[in-house]
Amino acid sequence: MSEVITIGEPITTFASKEPDVSLVDAVEFHKILGGAELNVAIGVRRLGHTVEYISSVGTEPLGEFVIKTIKSHHVGTQYIKQDRQNWSAFQLKDMVTKNDPQTYNYRRGSATAHLTKEAVENVKLDDVKIAHMSGIFPAISATAEEAFRTLMDRLVAKGTLITFDPNLRPSLWKDQETMQKTINDLAGFADIVLPGIGEGKVLMGSDEPEKIADFYLKGQRTKTVIVKIGPDGAFVKNKDGDSFTVSGFKAEKVVDTVGAGDGFALGVITALLEHKSLKSAVLRGNAVGALQVQTPGDNDGYPTPSELKAFYEKEGVTED
Repeated sequence: MSEVITIGEPITTFASKEPDVSLVDAVEFHKILGGAELNVAIGVRRLGHTVEYISSVGTEPLGEFVIKTIKSHHVGTQYIKQDRQNWSAFQLKDMVTKNDPQTYNYRRGSATAHLTKEAVENVKLDDVKIAHMSGIFPAISATAEEAFRTLMDRLVAKGTLITFDPNLRPSLWKDQETMQKTINDLAGFADIVLPGIGEGKVLMGSDEPEKIADFYLKGQRTKTVIVKIGPDGAFVKNKDGDSFTVSGFKAEKVVDTVGAGDGFALGVITALLEHKSLKSAVLRGNAVGALQVQTPGDNDGYPTPSELKAFYEKEGVTED
């Protein structure tokens, strides 16, 4: 079994190749594979750790493309179900050099939205060291939320370390109140919660890092909250009251901001797997996020161990 496990919806993206041109006017696109949780899985594997991905796709060409591409990244696919009755999700996305890109999602009623709790009840968890969970998957359908909670309950029972990224997608939820209530409830089952300051503003009413951390440290299992504060890095606070800030890295050129938050998560996860300090884990999260925004794809900037080492040497920093 793999060191890391995650569950999510893979998204085939038809991405514009023209920076800062609206989707109305863009005419050149390329096909890429992403999805927040899959991005994390790909990055974890690229840094040398084994990872299994739970999902469901259709049997049409997009579904075949998804499985083929995931395998090419050496991410485990034994828990990806192929659904003959439903189709694989996809999206259109523009390319931006600042702020978040505009996307149009076609995922309602997808194969992943029909993934049931039975699909996760037999997933082997004995050797899993860290499970990465995201607020996107439970948003896509009531069926998916049930499967998500079933997996979360099993992970808690096993005592597996759980990281949780709110990953807000308001358009997927019935309304903001439901989103707030559900995301905040699910966060309480995680050992480490990874909100951004913008998410804090939406979910608990403040964009002040320490207030956000204090809010999530009330969770029944939460031991650590790492608040992403953009280019400035991240603020960390533990249950015992200890807190610190880890400065971010300046990107030489921002090409696309998609995947930066997922890069942060996988940086933290892989460093913890390697028994690095929490401060070093956050440093790595900042580094991977900075590398990612300098590339056009959803996960193209995630480094190999040698690339990460070279980046640290260039920046003059080391991990503990």
